[in-house]
Amino acid sequence: MTDLFEKPPGGPYLLSHSAGLLPTAARGEFEAHFFTPWAAKPGESWPLWLSAIDDFRGALAGLLGGQIADYCPQPNVSAGLFALLSGLGLEKGRNRIIMSVQAFPSLGFVAQQAERLGFRLELLEGDPADITTWDTALKPDVAVVLVMHVHSNTSVVSPVVEIAELARARGIFSIVDVAQSAGILPIDVNAWQADALIGSCLKWLCGGPGAGFLWCPHDLRPLNVGWFSHKNPFEFDIRNFRYAPDARRFWGGTPSVAPYVLATTGIRTISEIGVEKILNHNRALIARIDPSDRSGKGGTLCHKPSDMEKTMAALTAAGCRYDRRGDTLRLSFHIYNTEQDADIVASCLN
Repeated sequence: MTDLFEKPPGGPYLLSHSAGLLPTAARGEFEAHFFTPWAAKPGESWPLWLSAIDDFRGALAGLLGGQIADYCPQPNVSAGLFALLSGLGLEKGRNRIIMSVQAFPSLGFVAQQAERLGFRLELLEGDPADITTWDTALKPDVAVVLVMHVHSNTSVVSPVVEIAELARARGIFSIVDVAQSAGILPIDVNAWQADALIGSCLKWLCGGPGAGFLWCPHDLRPLNVGWFSHKNPFEFDIRNFRYAPDARRFWGGTPSVAPYVLATTGIRTISEIGVEKILNHNRALIARIDPSDRSGKGGTLCHKPSDMEKTMAALTAAGCRYDRRGDTLRLSFHIYNTEQDADIVASCLN
């Protein structure tokens, strides 16, 4: 599978949790669906560009489930979260947002600012993999629960289905962040039955930056609208705004196109390989380093070495591309990594 991606020279590339590799097909697809319409028919390129964005939405639905109409492009997960929160009407006595203290900080920043809309953020200190942590926290005054499917600094997986079930039973709106799981763990929005998803194509989906998305089958009315949130963007009546009948109501103003054209190739490449095959390959490579049970973990091996400086020096000398968060090294094995990559890493760890 290594020929499907542009691999950088040198040692093992282990940063798929940060930025997946460029699919080899992406340059040609980008040329065909972005540059060619622009160059050949610049005055008529918008219909072709918008069709390409529909392809992006369709590719997501094919991978993650649900209806194309319920997907909307977003520049990143933070924008997607704010769009969702801004569309939720608060009930009297119900305004708290619950998320784990281990959640991606950017989302915490969004939730803090949402206090200006009447929300109140609470960060949970307990184990996000333990359903009891969530069961105890989801009290009658909670409006929203935000769940990381996979936590970026620990690779811990949250029990999404169980949390969503608790939330439904208690009238709480559930949002799941799949930025660190889409492309490496199976996802089925129909089976999960969460109220909304937010995600990014940058990481395991190998789609590049700027191609975020949200999925929401509910008729929320976001505040951050624009002409592409309109039922008919080309009506051009400033006095008559009507929300789009599907998730495009979250779109906003004039959309970016290039990130989504690029990301579509990544999503399709991952879909054609198969997430289950990618996950099995990931597990097999990690087992060459750490044979312990990986159930309840994402695709990143989070390793705490006994001698950080010595281990980092060894990995760097071997040409490994990896990163560090505090006392933890993050090492991610994708379909384009090999057994040799895993053995090189194993020889460097202590």
